Amino acid sequence: MLKNRLEKLQEKESFKNFSGVILIKKDEEVLYSNSFSYANRNFNIPNTIDTRFRIASVSKMFTAVAILQLIEKGLLDFDSSIVEVLQLQQSNISKDINIHHLLTHTSGIADYYDEEAGDEEWEKMWSETPIYNIRTLEDYLNLFIDLEPISKPGEKFQYNNGGYILLGLVIEKLSGVSYYDYIINNIFDKVNMKDSGFYSLDEVVHNMAEGYENIDGKWLRNIYTATPTAGSDGGAVTTANDLMNFITALQKGKLLDNKMTKKMLSPYVIDDKSNGFRDYVWKYGYANYYLLDNDETIIRGGHTGEEYGVSSRVYFYPQLGINVVILGNEGFNAGSVGWDIHDVIMEI
Repeated sequence: MLKNRLEKLQEKESFKNFSGVILIKKDEEVLYSNSFSYANRNFNIPNTIDTRFRIASVSKMFTAVAILQLIEKGLLDFDSSIVEVLQLQQSNISKDINIHHLLTHTSGIADYYDEEAGDEEWEKMWSETPIYNIRTLEDYLNLFIDLEPISKPGEKFQYNNGGYILLGLVIEKLSGVSYYDYIINNIFDKVNMKDSGFYSLDEVVHNMAEGYENIDGKWLRNIYTATPTAGSDGGAVTTANDLMNFITALQKGKLLDNKMTKKMLSPYVIDDKSNGFRDYVWKYGYANYYLLDNDETIIRGGHTGEEYGVSSRVYFYPQLGINVVILGNEGFNAGSVGWDIHDVIMEI
């Protein structure tokens, strides 16, 4: 019945306007798998279920898993001071900010970009600091470490990309390898994410979707509006099957031990700005957004990803054993598709 209902979703306007791929599984059973529109509009090359996509902030989940792996190994604690770990005493980062604060977006530090400011502020920022120069995690530091904090550590949830840049630098310092190598060796290789990696926008990559925006009826590529390389706050490249492998392995304890898996899959702080939307309790954990009912039962977990030419979602429904992966190569086109899928799942 659920399969049939999901198939009928293709009649929805959100699906007709979607560019990307969708994969939905219940345990090992594929409930829905489909691709839409073009990976390359110059030559009308269609997306397929095996197409690679950039996933923006969904890859924060990889960063959080890596940090919890380092804590497992005894190299770090949730209450470790980020100033002490990275020797940031000369910055405006408070010594009271710990790893838990950064994971849950409760550090109170100023971000290098305020996501609520809109596209104009994003474009203005990169006119002052050319976006093509931002290639390493260190390149981001000067954009935010000397800014005044916006709140006290632990005071409130405020989504913050800069905090995940700091976590990526922790991974590099404690592991002795680049952030990218650590994620590939300790996450991608572990769960057979063979088509995943970190690629720059100016790199030729086999079977990878280009990112597009429709501006005033004209299709434009995202090569001047998205960061050229991935950071620890977002930008990894993967496929629907690879990301499904990741979220399934995470839930089954194949990336972390039982204790850390439970911590990774637990909600911690209220997202006040979203709380109550669609009558759900909205909380954030370690790189996970959660929808809970009024009894605090987790209905859905996962993460979203948005940037120019990129729109992605990975959702898991722990009570139902259902996982959803949505990868799009046009900005902000996965959200409505995700809610239409969510509504059908909830009807069962």
